[in-house]
Parts: sequence; C-alpha cells; structure tokens
Amino acid sequence: MNRKIILNLAISLDGYIACDDGGFDWIVGDGDSKLDTKNKWDYGKFLEGIDIVVMGKNCYDQKFHNDFKDKKVYVATSKDIQNHGNIHFINGNIVKIIEEERKNEGKDIFLFGGGGLVDSFIKADVIDEYIIGIIPTILGKGRPLFLGNNPHINLHLEEYLTDSGVVILRYSKR
Repeated sequence: MNRKIILNLAISLDGYIACDDGGFDWIVGDGDSKLDTKNKWDYGKFLEGIDIVVMGKNCYDQKFHNDFKDKKVYVATSKDIQNHGNIHFINGNIVKIIEEERKNEGKDIFLFGGGGLVDSFIKADVIDEYIIGIIPTILGKGRPLFLGNNPHINLHLEEYLTDSGVVILRYSKR
C-alpha cells in the first residue's frame, strides 16, 4: 500500500485558513466542552505517522518548518533556493515530486499548507485524506482553503471529533 497524502488544517466556518496577513491566532475553540466527544484529536500521534511535511514558502517564512526538524520538509517556491538540512526547496511541479515520494517506503505525507500549495494537490486529486478542523469563528476575509475550479471529489466521513467547539472531520476519498 502506498503511503497517504493527508491534508490536515484548520478553517474558519466561512472557509479561511488564515487572515489576510497570514495570522492564525483565531484558531482556538470556544471553551465550551459540553458537546466534546470522548475521543480527542491527538496531533502528536498524527505526527508519529508522518515522515514528510509539504508546505508553501509563506509557511516556511513563518518558521513552521522548525516544528518538523525530525521530518523531511518540502517547500514549494518560485525561487531557486539551496536545500539545507532536512529542508528541500522545490521550484517546479511539487505535486509530481510528492507523487514520486509516495511510491517510496515510509510513513504518510502531511500536506501542511498554505492555500496555493493545497490548491495544486486538490486540482490534481491526489489527496487521500482530508482532516479539517472547523473553528467556531467567521473571519469574513482572509486566505481561503478552496480557490475554485476544483474537480468533483467524493469523500467518505471516517471520523468526527469535537473539542471546545472545534469540530474535526476526517474524510477519505471514496
């Protein structure tokens, strides 16, 4: 079985993954636990099943790669940047490169974000799992998850969790 490409991120109720300036301090629950499910989302356990993280240059510039020092990190960029340490800069078709990585032995691949990067994977229809945390906030504007003109992709709900007003939905491709 090939390793999976898993999109895992949080969105506002109106579909944004970040503020216009890239801010994400709004990604919190509402503090009310009365609807919480017994099972909780375990990000640490999720990361144990991952050995490659894919992110866009904006995420890299925000230093998110520092959270993944023990993983191979691919960064999509339009510039020609020298690889260093565990960081691999890709100026070109990152979807094709990750599709090649998927064929190798290893753990799953974490599609971290942002929107432009994720869009190329959605349009190529190569995401195996979508883990979306819906934050109880309407941002009104920002960076959207879905950029439009996507293929029709049928999904199957595998799991749902609620934690302090955040609903986490885990879908697989049907």
